[in-house]
Amino acid sequence: MTEAAMESGGNPVLSVSDSAPPQALLERLKDYGQEDVFSLWDELSPDEKDLLVKDIENIDLPRIDRIIRCSFHSQGLPAAAIEPVPESCVSTVEERTMEEREKWWKMGMKAMAEGKFAVLLLSGGQGTRLGSSDPKGCFNIGLPSGKSLFQLQAERILCIQRLAAITANEGAGIVPIQWYIMTSPFTDEATRKYFESHKYFGLEAEQVTFFQQGTIPCVSKDGRFIMETPYRVAKSPDGNGGVYTALKYSRLLEDMNSRGIKYVDCYGVDNALVRVADPTFLGYFIDKGVSAAAKVVRKAYPQEKVGVFVRRGKGGPLAVVEYSELDPSLCSAVNQETGRLRFCWSNVCLHMFSLDFLNQVANGLEKDSIYHLAEKKIPSIHGHTMGYKLEQFIFDAFPYTPSTALFEVVREEEFAPVKNANGANFDTPDSARLLVLRLHTRWVVAAGGFLTHSVPLYATGVEVSPLCSYAGENLEAICRGRTFHAPCEISF
Repeated sequence: MTEAAMESGGNPVLSVSDSAPPQALLERLKDYGQEDVFSLWDELSPDEKDLLVKDIENIDLPRIDRIIRCSFHSQGLPAAAIEPVPESCVSTVEERTMEEREKWWKMGMKAMAEGKFAVLLLSGGQGTRLGSSDPKGCFNIGLPSGKSLFQLQAERILCIQRLAAITANEGAGIVPIQWYIMTSPFTDEATRKYFESHKYFGLEAEQVTFFQQGTIPCVSKDGRFIMETPYRVAKSPDGNGGVYTALKYSRLLEDMNSRGIKYVDCYGVDNALVRVADPTFLGYFIDKGVSAAAKVVRKAYPQEKVGVFVRRGKGGPLAVVEYSELDPSLCSAVNQETGRLRFCWSNVCLHMFSLDFLNQVANGLEKDSIYHLAEKKIPSIHGHTMGYKLEQFIFDAFPYTPSTALFEVVREEEFAPVKNANGANFDTPDSARLLVLRLHTRWVVAAGGFLTHSVPLYATGVEVSPLCSYAGENLEAICRGRTFHAPCEISF
């Protein structure tokens, strides 16, 4: 989404002659201390002058100025002291009873069958760190089926909406789960074409909606726009937390409301084991009556580089603190009663929100206009120069709610991140593939199946198609008494 799309009025684009910069535009830039963008005006061709004026006209200057000022000001303020998350806010795996799990599963299925639920995918990133310029969701992690991350997630939606119809809808037919996919200017066209060329992986085209996150000018340390070229301001995507603003300006919150959607499952694209549209998590969320919830996993070890949930201030809201912000002594501190680390609940970008809360967050974040300043080397007319990209994060929403619930999941069952190229030490396509194969192997054995394998079993396994089973259920008819040679895909 461009800044022009975000601007309600939209100023007319000015035509440019070979003379001085347009006076009205120059005066507006002076009001915000950004007139330097015209410093090389006399060296530009007429076409380049046109491009520069259009680029500036597409920036909502009052909004961007407010973001820069508020973000710079907030950096110097001391953060509230942190406390561990209260035990009452967390549903842990060992405390969960079979009765609770069944109750939440049925509640979630009922909400899905009634059309009250949507899925929101954060998919603005390219697979650059994986050695690919394609959208990250197009990446094939090397499973026997060769399916991409997008396909695995689409098929999980297909599976769960079929199960919801069987479980809760009493034969009234399948209610499609709406899937909202946030792209970026760098991935939007390629993502749309990928879905079209694969016929939406069996989903109805009408249940998939694409929208773009915004971009924000990169700035120098004194808050001035950095020029990428003499006629274009350097810009970067506004972070995965830009989803709230993007939903607001694209009017998709209104679209959700008109469809009767009340609950939204939000997750990142680069998790090969993500349980998209998890009915148990949804049922837990509804049962707790909270505005926001997050799935969490326990930190594997004290120094693990993950953000953790904390309570900000005495009795304050839950928030996420990045590992770099957590004092080393706090990283290692142990709760003597539970035996767990005091700060142990890792954020893995698996969230549930009420639609009312999404509206509240979109308005609140816009009003406060506070973004994180990420110091980076920015491509500019002076070569790579140090400056700031301004970003918001998905977890910036949590301080806006007094009621957040955390839902512990087992890392090996639901979290297989794909962030680094093979050869790195962690979070690679190879490590994610093995996590999928090992989990699915356990499902098959539990369902009465057998495996043969020509390499050690710890280095291989079987893949169960999401169209067969969402979380290991309904596999006995396919697997009992049968032998499968790993690696292979098990499908209908």
